[in-house]
Amino acid sequence: MAVINTGLLTASLRGEFLNRFDAVETLYQLLSTRIPSTTAQENYRWLGTVPQMREWGTGRLAKGLRGESYDVTNNKYESTIEVDRDEINDDQLGQIRIRVAELAQRAATHKDKMIGSLLENGASSGYNSYDGVTFFNAAHVSGDSGNQDNDLAPTMAGAAPTTAEFKAGLASAIAAMLAFKDDQGEPMAINQGGLAVIVPPALLFTALEAVNASVISQTTNVMQGVAQVIPCSYLTASAVTAFLCKTDGIVRPFIFQDREPIEFTSLAEGSEEDFNREKFLYGVRARYRMTYGYWQYCVRMVFT
Repeated sequence: MAVINTGLLTASLRGEFLNRFDAVETLYQLLSTRIPSTTAQENYRWLGTVPQMREWGTGRLAKGLRGESYDVTNNKYESTIEVDRDEINDDQLGQIRIRVAELAQRAATHKDKMIGSLLENGASSGYNSYDGVTFFNAAHVSGDSGNQDNDLAPTMAGAAPTTAEFKAGLASAIAAMLAFKDDQGEPMAINQGGLAVIVPPALLFTALEAVNASVISQTTNVMQGVAQVIPCSYLTASAVTAFLCKTDGIVRPFIFQDREPIEFTSLAEGSEEDFNREKFLYGVRARYRMTYGYWQYCVRMVFT
């Protein structure tokens, strides 16, 4: 009896999936710090704890972990596609490989979608930073920092910000970020490097012009090149909200808690699914969590 060779070996598809997965450009790698996780839940008590250098004096003065802390539980995620055996036998291999490639793209950009949700909901109840208040808040206080605000409301005259209005709002956000202090009263952002403006699609070209034009409103644009502009299609709640992020810190605005990486598996030829239902299943699973890092490295601009 002849054995049908579908050409869809799991090993081959796994290789195609991983190649496509690695090739996808993602936002989360720029905005988040990866923290390997070894348990179901991690406790963070290390944010804002490193003291400034001091004169030796009478000896070392060690400072322990601050009281602010929060627990982050890993979540499990999956995505699975079902393929009918007849589709394979009817020479639909090319289309099935396309579906596997799309599965890789969905898996690779899932963490970007999570960051989009954290940005959009960062001022909502329950979306808290390590200091116990919402991530975007006008009353951040930690140790000797004093009261600090990373939720700004730049003004605009119409229904959407003009290039000049966006530039002014961005200037205020940068000034605020450079003035933020840590729990010991020390500056958090010591320079203006690594700045990125994350915008919804509706603000993309306004933001690009604001940071790339040499002249705005007949005035030399001193902010030319100050930040890179990155559109995020997962920002859909507001067309007049943008975010300034600092991406070159040891701890970034978000933390990617990585417990188990993406795994590609299948129930294909010779499986119980094949025998009983003539269906092949291809899927991915992973365990991780995206959560907030330093709020001082993320400023929300809601144009009003």
